[in-house]
Amino acid sequence: MLKKIFGMISLGCDKNRVDGERLLGEIERHGCTITSDLSKAQVLIVNTCAFLNSAREESLAAVFEGNRYRSGNLEKIVVTGCLPEKFIGELYPALSEADVFLGVKDFSELFPALERSYREGERINAVGTGSGVRPERFVSTMPHLKYLKIADGCFNHCTYCLIPKIRGKYVSYPMEELVAEAASLGETDELVLVAQDTTRYGEDRGANQFVTLLQNLSKLDNICHIRLLYCYPEVVTDALIGEIRANPKIIKYLDIPLQHSEDRILKLMGRRGGRAEYLALLKKLREKIPEIALRTTFITGFPSETEEEHMALKAFLKEAQFENCGFFAYSREEDTPAYRLKGQIPAQTKKRRVRELYEVQAEISANKLRSYVGQTLSVICDGIDYEKGCFVGRAYFQAYEIDGSVYFTAAKATEGERYSIKITSADSYDLYGKCEA
Repeated sequence: MLKKIFGMISLGCDKNRVDGERLLGEIERHGCTITSDLSKAQVLIVNTCAFLNSAREESLAAVFEGNRYRSGNLEKIVVTGCLPEKFIGELYPALSEADVFLGVKDFSELFPALERSYREGERINAVGTGSGVRPERFVSTMPHLKYLKIADGCFNHCTYCLIPKIRGKYVSYPMEELVAEAASLGETDELVLVAQDTTRYGEDRGANQFVTLLQNLSKLDNICHIRLLYCYPEVVTDALIGEIRANPKIIKYLDIPLQHSEDRILKLMGRRGGRAEYLALLKKLREKIPEIALRTTFITGFPSETEEEHMALKAFLKEAQFENCGFFAYSREEDTPAYRLKGQIPAQTKKRRVRELYEVQAEISANKLRSYVGQTLSVICDGIDYEKGCFVGRAYFQAYEIDGSVYFTAAKATEGERYSIKITSADSYDLYGKCEA
């Protein structure tokens, strides 16, 4: 049996990270060593993203960078994930640096393909040959924060998005398996639920079961808090709102990717709902759950987007008052309906619009964060920021890696523990404070 030292570079979203953890679990199951020092790895796995052209470029750059370790211990490079799943036809002949290619569900083929590559001395294309069985994970996050991927693929047909053509139709993982997986994760302060669309959980099996899943996960003694990401607006139902409000384990935070505010652009994007529906939903959420923190993402520079529509989106931001926002310039992707749309926006215009949107949101965020100055917040410690010379953590309205942080001083703080932090200052993204002993 193959006994090698493995390293991994995992790129892209947290959903992809969970897939990478399953490959690491397969490595551990085979009794092999996992190292974070890539110079020691004999086999390097590059877990790729292919959502945007920039992500594909980053994935290829990681392979090229990893190939430099061939002068040391490195013997084989495995390229897995979304990039080979979608582009293996052009990738296999061109990317000679890689020895093995796997798709998004080919966990079971990692070792058979590697063994063939070692034995035969050839490059192996194993994309699409796996059993689809999801092995147990080797968790790579901080012990107190873990992700739970509840589904794969997507029902939606957004005209700019490649995900359905990479990941396929929406498939909910069996509830009993998800509950067992969450129970196996050990003591977890924050369990983050992810999928391309978490709120549609169960619809492929006949009926929406998202609220039931939340209730079952909340019964687990090892799970202290649950954070919800990627909740599509049209599926944020009264039942879900009621569960978030009543369930003490669910963090009062909701990530709702809206992508735009203007009806014409939303229709071109293939999105459901519109400006009025979105504002009504935000109003309802804040009425039912006054303390709720809302984050979203927007795409600007979509084909034919006018300056008037861009200005309207800026006005929407001011009216909506999100706690956190992400903004992305539209990326023209082949094999998507939007690729063929007329009125493609120049790159410089898209960059300007992104910058202007961030400027609007920065002012909103700064005002919201300043309101916490003088207050004491419950903050979970994520570790030490050595550059700033203090501890770093998050309040409930800050999701790991996608929102801001709370930087604080303390005589002592332990990763994964919660502390009462007196907020002393704020900027447009982060809070600063000191621990109240």
